Amino acid sequence: MGLGNGTTVTHFILLGIPNTEGLQTILFFTFLAFYLCTLLGNVVIFSAILGDPHLHTPMYFFLSNLSVLDIGLSSVSVPKLLAILWGRSRVISLGGCMAQVFFGHFLGSTECLLYTVMAYDRYVAICHPLRYLLIMNQRVCALLATSSWIASSFHATVLAGLTFTLPYCRSNVIDYFLCDIFPVVKLACADTRVLETVAFTNIGLVPLTCFLLILASYVRIVYAVLKMNSAHAWSKAASTCASHLAVVTLFFGPCALIYTQPHLSQVLGPPVQIFGNVVTPMLNPAIYALRNKDVKSALRKLRGSQTSGN
Repeated sequence: MGLGNGTTVTHFILLGIPNTEGLQTILFFTFLAFYLCTLLGNVVIFSAILGDPHLHTPMYFFLSNLSVLDIGLSSVSVPKLLAILWGRSRVISLGGCMAQVFFGHFLGSTECLLYTVMAYDRYVAICHPLRYLLIMNQRVCALLATSSWIASSFHATVLAGLTFTLPYCRSNVIDYFLCDIFPVVKLACADTRVLETVAFTNIGLVPLTCFLLILASYVRIVYAVLKMNSAHAWSKAASTCASHLAVVTLFFGPCALIYTQPHLSQVLGPPVQIFGNVVTPMLNPAIYALRNKDVKSALRKLRGSQTSGN
């Protein structure tokens, strides 16, 4: 839909997932199942950590933050995607579009920083076990988590602010299933090179820096375990780090593909972003629940308390 030069955009139209004609019903129920599993899994993990005093440790404090982030990240795009697939409405208000851009980058950046903090926590636990509780005390954990949330809010505010101070007067049709910086700025009737440069630099720099810090933490962990020369040390390190490594791989893989190559083809771009926004938040609680004995024990206690209460 074209717009006159003097018309200000008040809403956008999301075209949905490209090349999915005739699959809307199947995709609707698939994504609905993923979303419900995401909500249920992360709420259960959060409740188990909150209700079990044995899990009131730095590692599980950060994991509870991750559960909140996964719920929020999937909720940014999935409800509107379900509405599009069900044929209810492709229209999203200007405020709604701004909210998707802001919260998508706010929560995504926070999750990126939190994975880095969790890697540092694992490094301290394995390389400095005797000083672990002294280094990772409650004050330090709260400061690290709060700093991640605050820094990401500034990051997202800058990106969303630059995106929506541009004039939009050509069209309001977004050939995508959610509002994100690169699909939206295609519609701007002004020079977008500054925004694209800032967005590409910021979005690329944050994950790259976090990835390098995580890599450095695990290099130090491997070096420390090799020095121990103990099968028990290897087993403990593997059980401590396996879940974190799995979720980091699931997060940084799609993130790298989407934001280091913003001009991906329509065939590859949407599936990669759907995996990051829909599938990964669902898999995270399953990975931690299946790989962690303490979490499984807390879940059994939670289920037992609910059964006795009934």
